[in-house]
Amino acid sequence: MSLFEEIKTCTLCSQYLTHGVRPVFSFSSKSKIVIIGQAPGRKVHESGIAWDDKSGENLRVWLGVNSEQFYNPDIFAIVPMGFCYPGSGKNGDLPPRPECAPQWHSQVLAHIKNPQLILLIGSYAQGYYLKEKAKSTLTETVRSYKEYLPTYFVLPHPSPRNNIWKAKNPWFENEVLSDLKNSINKLK
Repeated sequence: MSLFEEIKTCTLCSQYLTHGVRPVFSFSSKSKIVIIGQAPGRKVHESGIAWDDKSGENLRVWLGVNSEQFYNPDIFAIVPMGFCYPGSGKNGDLPPRPECAPQWHSQVLAHIKNPQLILLIGSYAQGYYLKEKAKSTLTETVRSYKEYLPTYFVLPHPSPRNNIWKAKNPWFENEVLSDLKNSINKLK
């Protein structure tokens, strides 16, 4: 069984997934850019298409790519911290299931022959990969994005809920997104 098939049939945390198992991810051995985000939301769970929501639209704008480029697994690998929709709680979606990344990420990253850049989107991905190198807040981590280059490019989640954060942090659009687009243009 291929790694892709193993992940698609994974039931490791099925007892915790009230909406059922539906891993949503994409990668190929040729992927140049790896996107590591949180976990699929309800809409993505229903469609089975990664980043098929307003957050995905925002992310594609941030990256300066169209849908065809974004969904080309030879360019972008999409490897969330949790591959299935974790359900929702009082304040939005629940955190990604903790079983997923330790079970699958190292295998997926080993399958990708020569990733050029890994995008760490949100605090779950940044905490998992940066560990003690992450700053005390997501804002500080993103503001210090150059410290993690050339391996990682850290970003906040592109959810419309973060529009207030973006408004409070104009340096993000002026500096970070400009550098992000330049990095992506060199690789796509």
